[in-house]
Amino acid sequence: MARRSALPPIPDFAVLRSRLDRAREAAAGTGLVIAPGSDLRYLIGQPGGSFERLTALLIPADGAPALVVPKLEAPGFTGLEELGVDVITWVDGVDPYSLAAERLGGVERVAVSDFTPALHVLAIRDALPKAEQMLAGPIVRELRMRKDAAEIEALRKAGAAIDRVHARVGEWLRPGRTEAEVGADIAAAIVEEGHTEADFVIVASGPNGASPHHALSERVIEAGDVVVVDIGGPVAEGYNSDSTRTYAVGAPRDADVTATYAVLQQAQQAAVDAVRPGATAESIDAAARDVIAAAGFGEYFIHRTGHGIGLDVHEEPYIVAGNDLPLEAGMAFSVEPGIYQPGRWGARIEDIVVVTADGGESMNNQPHDLVVL
Repeated sequence: MARRSALPPIPDFAVLRSRLDRAREAAAGTGLVIAPGSDLRYLIGQPGGSFERLTALLIPADGAPALVVPKLEAPGFTGLEELGVDVITWVDGVDPYSLAAERLGGVERVAVSDFTPALHVLAIRDALPKAEQMLAGPIVRELRMRKDAAEIEALRKAGAAIDRVHARVGEWLRPGRTEAEVGADIAAAIVEEGHTEADFVIVASGPNGASPHHALSERVIEAGDVVVVDIGGPVAEGYNSDSTRTYAVGAPRDADVTATYAVLQQAQQAAVDAVRPGATAESIDAAARDVIAAAGFGEYFIHRTGHGIGLDVHEEPYIVAGNDLPLEAGMAFSVEPGIYQPGRWGARIEDIVVVTADGGESMNNQPHDLVVL
């Protein structure tokens, strides 16, 4: 019956209390309902688990926050009293949604965390029929986008750990092995080098490299293949790595690889160099995209330049055309342009970059050159 993983390290209680206070202030009179997941971990240091029984952190417009939790799950949460969070337990046969509605009071608006299961969202709506229901994401992301010093240090730790894995790819990537076999070795190394798990492993060889989210297959790697390796996972603090490097298994078979890859390197560096407070998210995307388009490869760069990262691998801010959000110190995101030529080969370079007071700091420090094994 046990379905709960080992508890993560709990951040400083003063930090968590500040986050709870700032969440209430940001909500501006809206009641917050935060289901298990990364938002919950951000606010109370523990992610919980999402099941058919309701577990939710309630932050009313007035009064102390409370965790509504099944009595059988309550022992998995620790330190809530020190955070000033009340614990409201319930047992099977009791209506937890009525308990939640009572704690939230007569609010006019209820903001529910973005990935709350529908069976809970609809039941909360029924329990508070007069309250307007909306997503909590726009509220919480305003807090989570700006990483504090401890969060940045966790991202730095994750970046160094995934760098160590990339430094070892030559141990496993060679002709005659399948992508799946290489991927299994990489997944094991991700844990060996300091992550709690491998969240994703992409080994995209030859023509599969032209599919940005290819993952793994039984394709046998051949001499001359260009191979995209995109890997990442969380460290104990919950913060994620995400880094891509491109490899060649011996001399590339396609004559255009060297020149095309040089364009990609220039584009990625241009985007990293453009990172600074006040620059917009879309300007970072344009810095990479303009280089690639000018070289005649615009149609082969088929995704945004980056995504925010933290407790989730993909979160705000998104580095994409149309996002005029000004960057601020503490924002963290990937810079990962790619060039993908269908049926032939693809390449991508990805680093995580944190905005500093006067520029950007890369969390990844493996060389950007095409690695010929």
